[in-house]
Amino acid sequence: MNKETNNNHNHHVSTNTITPLESSIDRSNSLLELPEYILTWIEMNSSEVFAIWDEKGFAQFFSSAVEQVLGFKAQDVLGKSFRDLVLTEDINYMRKEFSQETFTNQTFNIHIKNCDQRYIWCECKIARIKDPSSEKHYYVSIIRDITDKKETEEMMIRSEKMSVAGQLAAGIAHEIRNPLTSIKGFLQLLQAGVNRKDVYYKIMIDEIEKMETITSELLFISKPLTDKKQEESLLEMLEDVMELLKPQAKLKNILLEVDGEDRLIYCDRSQLKQVFINIIKNAIEAMEEAGKITVLIQNVDTYVQIDISDEGPGIDEEVIHKLGEPFFTTKQQGTGLGLMITKQLLERHNAKLDILQNEIKGSTFRIVFPT
Repeated sequence: MNKETNNNHNHHVSTNTITPLESSIDRSNSLLELPEYILTWIEMNSSEVFAIWDEKGFAQFFSSAVEQVLGFKAQDVLGKSFRDLVLTEDINYMRKEFSQETFTNQTFNIHIKNCDQRYIWCECKIARIKDPSSEKHYYVSIIRDITDKKETEEMMIRSEKMSVAGQLAAGIAHEIRNPLTSIKGFLQLLQAGVNRKDVYYKIMIDEIEKMETITSELLFISKPLTDKKQEESLLEMLEDVMELLKPQAKLKNILLEVDGEDRLIYCDRSQLKQVFINIIKNAIEAMEEAGKITVLIQNVDTYVQIDISDEGPGIDEEVIHKLGEPFFTTKQQGTGLGLMITKQLLERHNAKLDILQNEIKGSTFRIVFPT
């Protein structure tokens, strides 16, 4: 376009005072001028399903891509309730968001039933739109199959979980060997005919319970992550994680402390415990000298804030923003996947992670949960 043409165009816009909205409508209308077979091809080959639901959750429109993604023909799912398609647990999770008057654009990772009656992982972006003529509200959604992405994520998480278990093994072996030595000694005393049987039995049971706690938490790591959200005690989850990580902390003379009032939060227990394991384990590894790691639970307005503070060397400002990227790590033996997985698990809970420099020394990993 030459300068003269450009000036004429600008003059035309100013004299007719076309608003940005009108301008965008003009551009979108040009799609209607395309041949129908091109529009059909675009719709049929799209990997995303476009759907519209009324206020009660009944489908008013489905694009043809629903056949590619879910296997249904569009006319077969019209009029169906989203409750017929979405997994019950996910409906309960979504209902919490939909019940808010201030509902804005949201993205959910949910299970949707396909034509084979199997649930597949989908990313669902939803916006609430008001029809000015009828005052009715509609929900417009874009649905995308993310099964492959989820399977890759789960594979990475499993790999990282097994790596964590291996790294904790030395501390746990030491922690289990001590009670075993005690039990063996008491059994030898009992065998020799010592009379203080009741006292020795109690000590041996206590030692066995210690081993049970550690081994059950270690087994918990190796299990696949679930996806069941319910109200969980924050303090209870943190204490479980502390119990698992204490052996590794002991090897470096690091004290683990948790402070603050307990809160119930709506979450998946296995996913959240994995988050705490990743962050606290990182803090232990970051500390080169004896010290303390403090976990502080605070209520801040409509949020629950969990600060995990260490006394390590801290993190350079120029690399803080890179933490959480795949394969970026500040550790010699690190994979860089731990924090990336942590962020992904927090995103599933609409929570976020901030990394802060402490004033004196060390870093604080701040997790913020909406209540």
